[in-house]
Amino acid sequence: MRGGGDHRVGFAELFFDLVFVFAITQISHHLLYHYDLHGAVEAGLLFFAIWWVWIYTTWVLNRLDPERAAVRGLLFALMALGLYVSMAIPEAFGDRGLVFALAFVAMNIGRTLFMYVVVRSDEKLRGTYLRILIWFVASATFWILGGVLAPEWRITLWGVALGIEYLGPVLGFAVPGLGRDITTNWMVKGGHMAERCGLFVIICLGETLLVSGATFADLDWTASGHAAFIASLGGSVGMWWVYFHIGYRRGAHQIETSDDPGRLARLAFTYAHIPIVAGIILSAIGAERAIAHPEAAGSVAEAASVVGGVALFLAGNAWFKRISGQFVPLSHLVGLGLCAALILLASSVTMVVLSSAATGILLVTALWEHLSIGRPAAHPR
Repeated sequence: MRGGGDHRVGFAELFFDLVFVFAITQISHHLLYHYDLHGAVEAGLLFFAIWWVWIYTTWVLNRLDPERAAVRGLLFALMALGLYVSMAIPEAFGDRGLVFALAFVAMNIGRTLFMYVVVRSDEKLRGTYLRILIWFVASATFWILGGVLAPEWRITLWGVALGIEYLGPVLGFAVPGLGRDITTNWMVKGGHMAERCGLFVIICLGETLLVSGATFADLDWTASGHAAFIASLGGSVGMWWVYFHIGYRRGAHQIETSDDPGRLARLAFTYAHIPIVAGIILSAIGAERAIAHPEAAGSVAEAASVVGGVALFLAGNAWFKRISGQFVPLSHLVGLGLCAALILLASSVTMVVLSSAATGILLVTALWEHLSIGRPAAHPR
């Protein structure tokens, strides 16, 4: 187990995260090649699954020492299973649905069983992981059924499985005969949790940069193409600025000083980070489409990724900062209003203009927050 003051992220944890670079790339490509409502639902289910297996592993590693051989063995086993999950993503709703389901279920149940064994001296914590295990076994039934039955059943069955898993923490993993768990049992090292989630955000921002660079490198370098590429780069910088300038440090500080760090971490990192990460991925898809077709006419469908990703990201950050602070930043509310206006205007501009305007909204939001709140070191709250 980790020492009380050990907040370091180990190299084995960073090595483990490489699998999720691959997974995020696979999900973004899935939506890029199936850019319609059905494809969006599929990509959404895959994203929720990948986020869940990663954030649960982060909660486990918040307690375990990654320098111990057994913990490294767990991480390497999860990496192998994660690679199968990632490789199956392009055909998760086709021929490899069962591979995806079995590998995903094995990650969740295997990791939980490991914790149930290693915390045997702590009856309270052992009870927590027994409840979690029961909930994962319940959701596993729907994951595996979805993989076995015809693909048209997959969205429904996997949606039920994800619903079970996402409701678990909210309901305290309630089990008849065992009762509910309470968040005060979920002791959290805020610095480690914040750093792990910050690294996942970096992974997603890196995906945006890689996709933008790879797409532009294969095209003729026109003036409009350069403008779209610069807009994508500026958008990544803007997202980095909005996330890391204030909320990141404040979130860690609030958890470390909270009377109920488990409840705060569940809201701030397990749930509030979902729209943040999803917004970055969606923006990456929009950036690639804008770079590939900068002079194409915009539309509400195109704005769903180009502008919708920015709106989702800002909404997630507003929620995150409200949890860790005392208010929703006005800059974020104004940014969301500008996003709504830009979506209404999407059909009257080109893709490069749409992408540049979305980046402008991010940069204005970041600068506004910087000028109104100031330097994070001077305002830890």
